Amino acid sequence: MNKSRPNSDPTILGTRPIGRLLMQYSVPAVIASVVTSLYNIIDSIFIGRGVGAMAIAGLAITFPLMNLVIAFCMLIAVGGATITSIFMGQKNIARASEVVNNVLALCLVHSLIFGGITLVFLDPILVFFGATPEMLPYAREFMQVILAGTPIAYVFIGLNNLMRATGYPAKAMVSALLSVAVNVALCPLFIFVFGWGIRGAALATVCGQLAAFTWVLCHFMSKGSYIHFRRERSWISPPIVKRIYTIGMSPFLMNVCACIVVVFLNRALLDCSGEDGNLAVGAYGILNRTTMFFVMIVFGVTQGMQPILGFNYGANNWTRVKQTLRKGVIIGLSITTVGWTVTELFPDTISEFFTVERELIDIARNGFRVYFICFPVVGCQIVITNFFQSIGKPKLSIFLSLTRQLIFLIPFLLILPPMFGIDGVWAGMAASDFLAFVVAVITLVIMMRRLNRKFMQAPSVISTTSEL
Repeated sequence: MNKSRPNSDPTILGTRPIGRLLMQYSVPAVIASVVTSLYNIIDSIFIGRGVGAMAIAGLAITFPLMNLVIAFCMLIAVGGATITSIFMGQKNIARASEVVNNVLALCLVHSLIFGGITLVFLDPILVFFGATPEMLPYAREFMQVILAGTPIAYVFIGLNNLMRATGYPAKAMVSALLSVAVNVALCPLFIFVFGWGIRGAALATVCGQLAAFTWVLCHFMSKGSYIHFRRERSWISPPIVKRIYTIGMSPFLMNVCACIVVVFLNRALLDCSGEDGNLAVGAYGILNRTTMFFVMIVFGVTQGMQPILGFNYGANNWTRVKQTLRKGVIIGLSITTVGWTVTELFPDTISEFFTVERELIDIARNGFRVYFICFPVVGCQIVITNFFQSIGKPKLSIFLSLTRQLIFLIPFLLILPPMFGIDGVWAGMAASDFLAFVVAVITLVIMMRRLNRKFMQAPSVISTTSEL
């Protein structure tokens, strides 16, 4: 343990006041999430103003594929981070180090397989996702570069989650800031000076990820880090791989569902908007970027909660687990309520950052008004879903993820757009958010009663490793 750096000692997760821990772990994660969201937004702004409105639509068409890219990465990153936190709560440092080795190996394997296969079949995939002949060239140019850089992105994201989980939230924030800073510096240079268009935006993104990749790799190669690579530990351990996949399945399915949903959304928008279909997809791109800005802030909070929840659940400290959940729900609700307020008051201002085309702005304005009506409760639903994931109950987390992004939304997208046109698309998204929130609250109430009884009856004999 590095005693000269007490803030890097993960044992404080079981002793320090919850409020201080949330500040220490969530604030860096939130800052990193905000900056990451901002650079996605800035990328879109540069693309929209430097390449054109059709490039925005082409970028929106890539969202499903981007969700798939992230899905195979988060399967490893979140599963590895959760297991590492629980092992450290049980003071099993050797096993925690072995998880780090396995995460690196799995990130490389996943990226090479997924990136390679997708590059080969890129055009058919984009057409399946709804790319029109006008959008396809832009979507292709962007994704060719992004897919080529997947090994860099996967290792960066996977190890960065572990960096936070092992007691280095500030360093995890720095890696995200480094990625963003390089990207934002290079993006306008590649687009406006070199004239590389949307391909330049993608290349700037990969360059930013390369800088962060170097940072996190150096951290885990250093023996001064609390948890680091150990050559003598297994690099592919079947029991650990199984546990990583089991817990990481929730965020994996969440991103896969997001991919499926965006396909349905794009097709619904194209079918019900007639000649304005391309602009409707572009409007969804604006809404999506705005939504993800606030959702990513909530994810930053849940990333900060994850090591606190995992450590204390592993240490059978149920009171601290409940305190962390309570504070997280309040923060999550507050963030998405702010998001709803901003989009209700300034929809045109938000759209004007991305485009100067009035027709596109008008479509986006109506989308903001309808879709965001239930947005305040989204923060609570996300926190509850990630709570079950963090304490090693992936089945519940998967179920709650599916309710918001698949079980409720797909039927709404099949029923409402034929009846109400584009307003039916926005209304279906809002209705699914509300129903998913209701189901999440009911599930939480039932499970908390069961867990309360379990911990009161035999708190000293509860085995968390069996639930992994």
